[in-house]
Parts: sequence; C-alpha cells; structure tokens
Amino acid sequence: MIAIDCIGKTALVCGSTQGIGRAIAEALAEAGASVILAARNESALQAAYTELPTPSKQQHRYLVADFSRLENVQESMQHFLSKNNEPIHILVNNTGGPAPGTIHQASTDAFVQAFSQHLLCNQFLVQSLLPRMKEATYGRILNVISTSVKQPIPNLGVSNTIRGAVSSWAKTLSFELAQFGITVNNLLPGYIQTSRLDSLVQSTSKSKEIAEDAVISQMLQTIPAGRFGEARELAMLAAFLASPLAGYINGTSIAVDGGRTSAL
Repeated sequence: MIAIDCIGKTALVCGSTQGIGRAIAEALAEAGASVILAARNESALQAAYTELPTPSKQQHRYLVADFSRLENVQESMQHFLSKNNEPIHILVNNTGGPAPGTIHQASTDAFVQAFSQHLLCNQFLVQSLLPRMKEATYGRILNVISTSVKQPIPNLGVSNTIRGAVSSWAKTLSFELAQFGITVNNLLPGYIQTSRLDSLVQSTSKSKEIAEDAVISQMLQTIPAGRFGEARELAMLAAFLASPLAGYINGTSIAVDGGRTSAL
C-alpha cells in the first residue's frame, strides 16, 4: 500500500486553529511532518498544538501571527526564523476570506485589506522561507484559495477578486521555483462545512430575505455530490501534494467541490 510520507519534513500551516487549516495541520502531522501552527489566537493555538498527532515522535510548535496585520506577520516570522535554523519545507498559505457581500457595494479599504492579508502575507512568507527550501532542494507551497478562481461565487465580490490575484501569483511563482525542487499548487475548496460556509449562508439569507434552510437547499442543488464537503477531504489532498509523491505536480489549481464547478 502506498502511504503519504512527510517524515523529516517541517510544515508551516497558516490559519491552523480551526476549519480547513487545522484539518491540513492534522493530516500533515499524521503523515509524519513536524508542524508549526500559525494564527492570531494563542489560546486556540495551544489547544490545537496539544491535539496534533505525533506518529514519528516529531516536535510540533506554534507561532502567534495576525494575518490582518502584515507587519505583525513579518515580526513574528523573522523572530521565529532567528531562533530556528532548520528549513521549513512545506508552506500552507491559508487565512480567513474577506467578508461576504456584493462587489459594487464593497469599499476600497476592503480590497486593500484583503490584498494585504492574502497576497502580501503570502509573498512575505515565501521570500522568508525560500532560501532554506532551495538549500534543502525541496519545497511545497500550497495555497488554499477558492473555486471562485475558475467561476466567481455570488455575494463574494472582494473574495472573488483577491483569490484570482493569488491564483495568478501562484502560477507565476510555479514557473520560477520548479528548478529548485519547489512546487506551487492551489487548493480550491468548494462548499466545505466550516464557519466560513456558515457566514456565507447567513449573509445570503439576509441579502435575499429568505430562510437559511432555503439557502442551504439551493446550495446543495448546485453540487452533483449532493452534500457539503468535509475539511478532512481537502486536507488529505494537501498532504499528498506536500509529499514527495507529488513532485511532478506543479502550477495546478485543484477543485475539491463535489463536482460543483462547471468550468474545466
């Protein structure tokens, strides 16, 4: 049986105290990676840290970083790297999406904040970790984005815009880094059962003035699989892409959405 093996690898997983980020952190830990959790809530980080599996007796850690403040991410990461000399082989860029809402009603500040939180933080982290990835001749950069990069999602105007920018950034990066043994891939979650989905349901219910159950029913009708996804289903793909097994998969955007996206 082929097993996903990330033993000997270190992974930095952003937004890893809940939802998709936490599921990815757990999957990587199960595969043997040493995981560094990153999020802004230290008590939530401590709770997630204590629950990570250690099948290879690996050492997990965490760092506190607020991705809504680029300068805070920079300070936290620089401090961490100054105290730790080993390479971080796997970077999972994942942070909470911009608030739901129509694009024509969105403020310019919302776009600026989302661009900083998603693209600029990603750029800083890649540049910080790249020298050691190159030295190790191994790197996996995974970006949790959205199926909206293929097909815009109603009532997510700012998110649709920024996610597209991150996708183009990642594709460009994949061209440049492959020569160093570093791959860059995007994971595109569809309707996954997380607090983000709850927020979208509530926002859509309010804007359309219909019950939340009706919103959920309409969403399910668009999914060929007939159900919402589980965070772990996406996390297992992330673990595979982070492993040596996926060394020739580069520059892709893979939807995990039950078949909902109609675009190729």
